[in-house]
This record gives sequence, structure tokens and C-alpha cells, in this order.
Amino acid sequence: MENYHEHLKGVIAIIIASFLWGTTGTAASYSSDVSSFAIGAFSMGIGGVLLVITARKKLLLDYKVMLEQPKVLILGGVCVAIYPLAFYTSMQLSGIAIGTVISIATAPFFAAILERIISKKSISLQWILSFVVGAIGIALLTLGKDQSNNTAYRINQQSLGILLGCIAGLTYAGYSWAARRLIESGVHSKSSMSGLFGCAALLLLPSLWFTGDNLFSSSTNALVSLYMAIIPMFLGYLLFGFGLNYIDASKATLITLIEPLVATILAVFIIGEKFKVIGWIGVILISLCLLMQSIKPQN
Repeated sequence: MENYHEHLKGVIAIIIASFLWGTTGTAASYSSDVSSFAIGAFSMGIGGVLLVITARKKLLLDYKVMLEQPKVLILGGVCVAIYPLAFYTSMQLSGIAIGTVISIATAPFFAAILERIISKKSISLQWILSFVVGAIGIALLTLGKDQSNNTAYRINQQSLGILLGCIAGLTYAGYSWAARRLIESGVHSKSSMSGLFGCAALLLLPSLWFTGDNLFSSSTNALVSLYMAIIPMFLGYLLFGFGLNYIDASKATLITLIEPLVATILAVFIIGEKFKVIGWIGVILISLCLLMQSIKPQN
């Protein structure tokens, strides 16, 4: 019973984080004159600095253990740095809903492969079934977007956005695996996430010298930039790190399929993106995938 309650705490923490992350595309759309690179670098970079500040006591206790695994630390940090650049550019090119969907939907597949190849962990039947249901839902959601006004150029843009979404999914799985690996070696979840994000901040924040001209050029841009850094990035990843204490990275990334649901709903009702009935069937299947993952812990 205790294991079930711990599992449930992890699931709930990651679901809340996913809700927060699902708002990022809609929020970013209100600062259209800011480049996707600048939004990604600022939100993830400042979020990383805040994580390091709040976890400084844990980091002082754990940094030696983390430095004993330099490859894991560097891989995770590089993945964190690449992820927001690919993710926000994907949304800019292919639309908020599809960019978010592809980025998040491909992550469980990559996470399971990493855990299988590197950590030698088995893939459960529950995970396979829920992944199949989720993948079908993702495909229907993507196909369900209204393409009536798309030109050939726009379709090519969307294809590039989908490719970048796959890169985002791979790097998302990469840093989720790295965080979990550090936690399994005895590092506290706060130290794990803040260490990876602190490394990424060292790479991301200097890039704002070239890309960040408009981040604070208006009150709207300033509010969007601060919201993205503090709420989805800082608070969201605190919750995500907490959840990784109790569940594997492949399961965690699968639960985050709730993020594209939130992103899609906001994109439709606030931004005005349009989807056919088949797209909403995809939403139902993704919800079923989440239910399959949340009801019963894996043995």
C-alpha cells in the first residue's frame, strides 16, 4: 500500500507539471516578436538558475556523487539545452498543438529505448499497451488538424517542425533518463534536476546576447518571459524531479502526454487552431493512455 501511495504521489506531481508545461505554447504566442531561440534559452536558462539557487544545500551534499558520473551529467545538461530550442521552434513552425504533441509523444519511445539499451531495464506489457494507445491518439490528433489553408511552403514548414519535435522528444527523454540515473545513484531529486539545468543554463544564457533583444521590449513580452521561466520551467521541473523519485523515466515521459492535451485545448479555444473530429478522438485515446498509466503501478 505504501508503494502504491508513493507511486501515486509521483504520478500526481508529474501530471501537475504537465499541465503547467501545456501552457507554454499559448503563452509564447503572445510575444510573437521574440524568437523561439530566445524564449527557449531564457525560460530554461533562468529556470535552471532558480533551481540551482533553491537546491543549493542539496547540491553541496550531492555534487561529488554527480561529478563521479561526468558522462551522465554532461549528456543530461546538453539535452536540457537543446530541448527548448527544438521544442519552441517546432511549435513556431508546425503550430502549438502539433509541435507540442510530437515533442512529447516521441519522448516515451526514446526513454524506453534508453532504459532498455543502457540501463538494461525490461519494458512491461502495461507500458507497451499504453504506448500503443497513446501513439494512435497522437497520430489521430496530428492528422485531425485543419489543413484547408495550408500552402506547399506551409506544409514544408510543418514537416520541419515535426522533425524538430522528434529532436525535442529525444533530448527530453535523454535528460529524463539522466535525471533518473543520478537519482538512482543516491543523488536527491532536487540536486539531480538543478544540476542538469544549471549545466544547461551555462550554455543557454550566453546565447541571449545574440537572440534576446525583444524579451523585455514591452510589458507583454516581459510578463511572458518571466511567466515561462518561473511557472512552467522552475515550478514544473521541481515537480517533475519529485515525481522521478518514485517512477521510471519511461513512465514519467508517458504520463506527460497530458501536456499536448492541455496545449491542444488552449490552442483551439484561445489561439483559434482548428481540428476535425478525428483529432478529438485522438484526445480521448491519449486520455485513455494516461488512465492506463495512472491506475495501477508497474510491478
